[in-house]
Amino acid sequence: MMWLQKAAAVLAGGMFIGVGINLFLIPHLLMDGGMIGIGLLAKYLFQWPPGLFMIICSLPLFALVFVYDRYLFYRSFHGMLIETCIIDLFAPMRAWNLWTLPTSAVVGGLMIGVGTGLLLAFQTNTGGTDMLAQFLARRTPIPVALYIFIIDGFIVWASLPVIGWERAVFSLFTIVAVAVSTHFVYNYWRQSPPYVVIGPLSREAGQRWRN
Repeated sequence: MMWLQKAAAVLAGGMFIGVGINLFLIPHLLMDGGMIGIGLLAKYLFQWPPGLFMIICSLPLFALVFVYDRYLFYRSFHGMLIETCIIDLFAPMRAWNLWTLPTSAVVGGLMIGVGTGLLLAFQTNTGGTDMLAQFLARRTPIPVALYIFIIDGFIVWASLPVIGWERAVFSLFTIVAVAVSTHFVYNYWRQSPPYVVIGPLSREAGQRWRN
């Protein structure tokens, strides 16, 4: 039943992300960070589908992770494909936004964070910089949400010539909302072994249980 639980989490996470992006961010030209932010820039500049552009930009990072962390690769690639397809499929929702810029910035960020937290809790993600953040967090004591916050902040800063200062400031609110909700959802839903294994193989045994 674990695969069914994970499939439900991936689908729900993708829907949260798709709604957050299309219903709240794109109508106000707001930014997120990571590959989502890069996809949004492609949308704002060239009217390209953000999900498709995210797939293209994620391929080099997937190649890197395939070499150094096959476990993460096999648990991320399908998630990336599903989430990016949902993002583009939910494009009609962009015409439904009735909320102000501040409200859209915060609510959109919270929804994206809930979706991202669900994906990370079940050992998958939207690929790209989210996968890079998880790759680094598994090798350092720094939380994955902090890595995401740093990367996202840099991408919003780089988008200033496109969206302007006002939207950049509210995009920072979006990023904070993403980071906070990612942290809480991830820590609430992340999987733990149903028992504590004592001994020199405890870490390996716990990993086998998660597989």
